[in-house]
Amino acid sequence: MGYRKLGLLSAHRRSVLRNGVTSLLREERIETTETRAKELARLANKMITLGKKGDLHARRQAIAFITDEDVVVKLFDTLGPKYEDRSGGYTRIIKTGFRRGDGAPMAILELV
Repeated sequence: MGYRKLGLLSAHRRSVLRNGVTSLLREERIETTETRAKELARLANKMITLGKKGDLHARRQAIAFITDEDVVVKLFDTLGPKYEDRSGGYTRIIKTGFRRGDGAPMAILELV
């Protein structure tokens, strides 16, 4: 299986993941469900790889996915150079227990 469907329609899933990656890159640490964190980590790693490339094509690809242009500037000016010597694995998932309302497994997703 290529990706997790998260119980959402494709347009809603894309929107949730775009907003989640944007929030992660802005705040550098978010709390979400485990399954969603695993999907967000995949996409965030791809965005940071684009930030490391730093060329115009990579910047346009990032702008097409990330919803906030200030976050794109941060990605290319701060995060890309920060991970220049690291070859992947830019995120960390820390399991935090279960959500009180529905028992969903929760996790903290953060940049390393």
